[in-house]
Parts: sequence; structure tokens; C-alpha cells
Amino acid sequence: MTMAPALYMRGSAKIGDMPIFEALDLHVAAGQWTCLLGSSGVGKSTVLKLFAGLAEHVSFTGDFGADGASLEGRIALMAQSDLLLPWLSVADNVALGARLRGERSESANVMTVLERVGLAEKAKSKPTELSGGQRQRVALARTLMEDRPVVLLDEPFSALDAKNRALMQELSAELLEDRTVLLVTHDPAEAARLGHIITVMTDRGIEPVSPPQGPVPRAVDDENVLKVQAALLAQLREDA
Repeated sequence: MTMAPALYMRGSAKIGDMPIFEALDLHVAAGQWTCLLGSSGVGKSTVLKLFAGLAEHVSFTGDFGADGASLEGRIALMAQSDLLLPWLSVADNVALGARLRGERSESANVMTVLERVGLAEKAKSKPTELSGGQRQRVALARTLMEDRPVVLLDEPFSALDAKNRALMQELSAELLEDRTVLLVTHDPAEAARLGHIITVMTDRGIEPVSPPQGPVPRAVDDENVLKVQAALLAQLREDA
């Protein structure tokens, strides 16, 4: 893996004549988790798509990218939808990136990642045989398999029950250590657990929030985590 870069985005975006966001000034720290919260429709997912080069219908004015180098080939994106191909097995979906690039994917590596997300026994199953939470874990496994220095996550744990959500947060923090991670989430508790940097995106721009002390993932019942969670919830309610 190449060194994880810092990211930046400064500018405005719209679709047709409809503004998505204006005067955005976002900085994503190198090798850390930046959590991006905000009300629905404020443009968080658009930010991820712009970084990933997948916002073809969006008109962006300004500049964005990585410090000192192109982002091409250095990003893995996990979108809100799992985007699993129904005719492929779980294992083949996890290895899809390598397959599309014409690269060989080691089956042992695929199985290792599936084992880590708790789905090794589902390797030969089709996506239609899985629950929504299981499908989301397959999508997470596919993202982890890409082993990119920059990882963009759009509500990656939203379909999981409380137990598996905590487990997948902890696994992701472990496996994505030293990566530049931009996590879009609606969950203040998730941001308080995972964020080295926590930001709230509003119509006014980016508003930083002081994260709890301590390494990530932080304990769900840590007093400081709960305080930041409550403060984030109050701020999001004000901005809604």
C-alpha cells in the first residue's frame, strides 16, 4: 500500500440549476478517520462521489483532490447501496474489483476477509440468499479487499444490528489503520467511536466538532464518547 494522502475539497456543486452545496471547504487528514455528519440532502454523499470520480451528473466549481498526487487507482468506495451482482457468489462479489481489472484474486485472501466479517460459511451463496445486514458486510469485505490508501465509506454499517455494527466498526478500525478514511454517517455514536476528526456539514459549510480523547475505536460506554455523542445529536437537531 502506498502512503495515505490528505484530501481536500473547496468549492460548490449543483445538478442543473439546483445547488447541492456552496462554499465547501473540507480537509480530510492523512492516515486518519474523518467522520462527516449532516442532515439528509446537504451533499455528503456527493462529496464522496466527487472524490471517487463517480458524480457524472454533478457540476462542480472549485478544486479537490489529494495533496501532491492524483487519486486515480488509490480509492476504494463503499456506497450506500451494496451494489452486489446477484448472479455472482458472495466470494466472487468480494473479489470483483480484481476481476474487473483483469487481476488474479487469491481465494485464500477472499476467505480470510469473509471470515473476518463473519460470512465465511456464505462464500458460495448468492446475494439474494442473504439478509440486508449480511449483504452490507459483503460490501464491506469487498471494500477491504481493495486495500487502497484512501477509503470512502457511505453509511457502511447502517443495515447492521447493534452487535454486528459494533463488531464491524472495530474490524474496520483495525484493518483500515493508517488509511485516509472519510466516513459519512448519520450516527453520532458511530462518529464519536471512530472519528479522529469529526465534522458536521451544514448549509453554512463545515463545522468541526472536538472528538473524544483516546484511540479508535473508542468504547461505546466511555463517558467522553457519550458526551460527544450527545453534543453531536443536539447540533444535528439544530441544523435539521
